[in-house]
Formats: sequence, structure tokens, C-alpha cells
Amino acid sequence: MFYNIIRILLYIPVGIAMVFSSKIREFVRKRIFQKIDIINNQNVIWIHCASVGEVNLAEPIIRKIIDKTDDNILITMMTDTGRGVAENKYKGNTRVELLYFPLDDYFSVKKILKKICLKKLIIVETEIWPNLINLSSKKAKIILINGRISDKSINSYTKIKYFLKKLLGKIEIFIMQTEKDRHRIIFLGANEDKTFNYGNLKFNIEFPTYPKEKLEELKRKVGAKNKKIWVAGSTREGEEEYILEVFDKLEDVLLIVVPRHIERTGDICSRLLYKYNYIKWSNIEDKLTGESNENREVVIVDKIGELRKLYAIADLVYVGGTLVDVGGHSLLEPLFYRKTPIFGSYTQNVKEIAREIVDKKIGIQVKDEKELLKAVNDTISTKEIKVEVENKIDKFFAENKDVIELTFNKIKEV
Repeated sequence: MFYNIIRILLYIPVGIAMVFSSKIREFVRKRIFQKIDIINNQNVIWIHCASVGEVNLAEPIIRKIIDKTDDNILITMMTDTGRGVAENKYKGNTRVELLYFPLDDYFSVKKILKKICLKKLIIVETEIWPNLINLSSKKAKIILINGRISDKSINSYTKIKYFLKKLLGKIEIFIMQTEKDRHRIIFLGANEDKTFNYGNLKFNIEFPTYPKEKLEELKRKVGAKNKKIWVAGSTREGEEEYILEVFDKLEDVLLIVVPRHIERTGDICSRLLYKYNYIKWSNIEDKLTGESNENREVVIVDKIGELRKLYAIADLVYVGGTLVDVGGHSLLEPLFYRKTPIFGSYTQNVKEIAREIVDKKIGIQVKDEKELLKAVNDTISTKEIKVEVENKIDKFFAENKDVIELTFNKIKEV
């Protein structure tokens, strides 16, 4: 009751803001005043995702529900990008319906629940919305999957622990990412017998694999010869300077730069690469034979979709968006190809994975150019150390290989 009184009071400044801002007006209209026209309203599993990340995480679970049950699915999300990704994934699937999450508005959530025969509510990660949980618990079982409680969140949640305990009591099952997350949710009030740690859905990934012969051919194409290959993947503006400063201090290394946005390629070439013997990836593809690459120093990739196979041939990997304040890109891709990722301190987009990688000593986090140089030199190490790290990476993926199956089976049980 108190929660909804506060919400009503907050609607006053939001309503005023809507008068003056078309952006806010459109945001609220899409979510609270959207048309709720649900066709498949029987045996519905409602899956709530915050944004793109959660929509992607939930996909293997949703696919299993579609393949192995007769249930219909309603997916809600907060953001336009999340909605767009969901539309692309499930376009044409008549058993999947999409809505914007109505910002936990009591009347809107109630309206959705009146339209469907709710069988289960699945909350992806830790989206604790009181109205969604309270109203849904009267109709169906609630399952929280891939749950996490960050260092920042635990401090905030502890302040409202008394109120949170009652709310958590209405959730049937908590499937958490780590033991730390599991203990934290228990501390906040979850029943210990209802909490499980199956690993992180983010780690349960499959990327393309390439035959050994194809990788050897790729090495020949880039002109590696006897040099070590350093792939700097998904680099952002301002990072190439750091990488080239380090590269200048190395010997017998071929640098392959893969900008996150290939439209930056021309600027990088004219501004930074003019003093190097470099070649664009598109020129390599156009001239597979007869081109001298004896003194090649840098390859810059000006085509989308090449990064994974380049990670597969790399001896060294740097993951971009981490030495500048962007937040980081996929650290799992190089790991999948058994390469130790080097990355900077800006990891807010991949925080949990970065923490796991550092804790397990299967990646190296650096703060600046000096540490980057040291990490690169350390990675060019003895074969014994390389094998040891690869074994740790294998173990890392093995620990998380069953997370989808375990999660789906637990959902079926409830």
C-alpha cells in the first residue's frame, strides 16, 4: 500500500514532465498506456526481461519452452532496444507475444493479468518489482533465474530488508549466478531451501569453430609468418593510441586492429597508421596470392563479422571499450577460443564476467599503457603457462555448461 501511495505521488512530477517533453511522454505512453491485445491467453508463461542483455540471456530458455512444452509465452521488457531484439528473435512465432513492461504500474499489471491465464512468472536476473510479484503470486508460481545481487545492490537492499523479506517470500524458486549471490538473497530473506546456484546463463555460449587447416590458411593470409598475432578487438575511439604505443615496444608481433565501428577505419589509417606498413582486411581478401607481406606490421579490419575467427588465430587478445569509458565488449568470445583476454578497467557492461575472469586468473585486467605492456609480455610466455591457463579456461566453461538444462528442468518442476 505504502509503495503505491509513493508511486501515485511520483506520477505528479512525471505528468508535468510529460507536458513539456515529448520523449518522456512517448516513453510513458508506450509502457503504461499501451494496447494490451493478447491473443494466446491460455497457459501463459510470462518472462520479464529488463533490456537487451536479459532478452538474449532468456533466449535458450524460451526456445526450450517452445520446443518442449505447449505453453504460450509473454515477454515484457523495459527498453526499445530490448523490444527490437525480441521482435527479431521471435518474428512470426504465434506462441510468443511481446509487451513493454508497464513500469510496475498497479493497474496496468492487473490489466495484463486479467487478460491471461498465468501459469508461471519468470523474472530474469534480479528485477524486484513489488506490484508484479504481489499480483502474480496470487495466480501462479514465480521463478527468478540468473539472479545476482551486486556489491552496490546489497547495500541498498539491506536498508529495506524488513520489507523485502515479505516480497521474496512470494517467489517460489531463486536460481542464482554464484554462491555469493545465493547467500546474499538468503540474507535478504529468501528461503534457503528455495535457492540454487546453477551458474551464469551468460557463460553458456557457443560460437563458430574452425578447422585447423582453415586457421592455418588465415594466418598465411594475414602475413603472420613467424610473428605472434595480437588481435585488438572491438576497439573504440582513443584506444588505438594506447595499443600502438605498446606495439611500438614489441618485436616479432603482427597487430590486427578490429574497430567496433568500421566506419572509423579511414580515420585510424590516416591519423595513426600512416607510419606503419599496414594493410586493410578488404585488400587481403581481394589479393589472396602474389602479394608481398614480408614486412607487414599492422592489419586493420574494415569488414563486419571477422572478429571471432581472428580471435581463433590470435596469440594475444585485447578486448576493446575497456581502456576508455565505454564499458567493455564481449570477454567470452576470446575465452571460447581459449585465449586469455587482456582488458582495461572500464568494464561496467561486463562487470560480473570480468570479475569472474580475474578471480579465476584466466584474463588480465590493466589500468594503463604500462600495465598493458606488461600484460602483453606476460602473455607471450612459456608453453607450460599457456597450457595451464587453457586448462583453467576449460574448467571455467565446464562449470557452466549445464546451466541452461538445469534451469529449464527446475522451471518445469515448479
